[in-house]
Amino acid sequence: MSKQWQNFDERSNTSTLLLIRWIALHLGRPVARSFLYPISLYFFLFATPQRKASQQYLAKVLKRKVTWLDSLKHIHAFASTILDRVYLLTGQFSKLHIIFPDKNMPLKYNKKGIGCLLLGSHIGSFEILRSYGLQNHPLPIKILMHELQAPMMVKVLNALNLDAADTLITLDGSPSSLLKVKEATDQGITVGLLGDRLMGTANEKTVTCSLLGEPVQMSSAPVLIAAALDIPIIVFFGVYLGGNRYKVSFELLADKVTLNRKTRQQDIQAYTQKYADILEKQMLETPYNWFNFYDYWQQNKQDEQ
Repeated sequence: MSKQWQNFDERSNTSTLLLIRWIALHLGRPVARSFLYPISLYFFLFATPQRKASQQYLAKVLKRKVTWLDSLKHIHAFASTILDRVYLLTGQFSKLHIIFPDKNMPLKYNKKGIGCLLLGSHIGSFEILRSYGLQNHPLPIKILMHELQAPMMVKVLNALNLDAADTLITLDGSPSSLLKVKEATDQGITVGLLGDRLMGTANEKTVTCSLLGEPVQMSSAPVLIAAALDIPIIVFFGVYLGGNRYKVSFELLADKVTLNRKTRQQDIQAYTQKYADILEKQMLETPYNWFNFYDYWQQNKQDEQ
């Protein structure tokens, strides 16, 4: 997996995002959702690289010929989660039906004074935990996010909730980022990180894993961070189920990450592959929920060789 996602400009502008935000807040969710159909069609017609990436992924996960309706459904699901971020950030949880597990695994560690690494992905909505979980399930949380990751969207949406914006730790490749992570976890605070993209930092370490039956490069950072700070890794999903329904789930990847000096690289690969296996299982269960709209497996690059 390359760092191509950084090369894609955001296919929106501040005015459009502000308009969507205004419609969502002033005209209500049903009206706002009606706008998602033309928006999805626009992206399907004019965001060619993203459409091709969607079709590439869907062909792998659905294991059949992909139709234009499949891609539209995929894009619409993504647009739905973006719209619902407005309601999550403004605390309008009654507009959404969110299924939260009885056992809040990160909170269990927090109550023991143990911080953990909450490893998310571009499946569903991470905002479910940052906003909904923050208010309804008192879990102290910080989010480690790449500084170039959809900056326009982050700015417009986070303006709705300054408390949520304050949970961000910018990942810029400097030692200060990791120091902030350590300071947080030392206080028992959960630190969230999306693990299914390369971070784009200098000299980033990766391992080759298998995902949907094909090799892909994945970052070693989550495993290395957890090992260095001696904290658990928990995989998190906030899956979009259609309509106004979401389901939150946690799965323990490792209570303790142990890297043997003699088998260090193999150990890193094994933990990362376990994460990839958990991702794959969720992809197969909810195929339209994965929102990495770029050539994730570098298929086009391979075809050119």
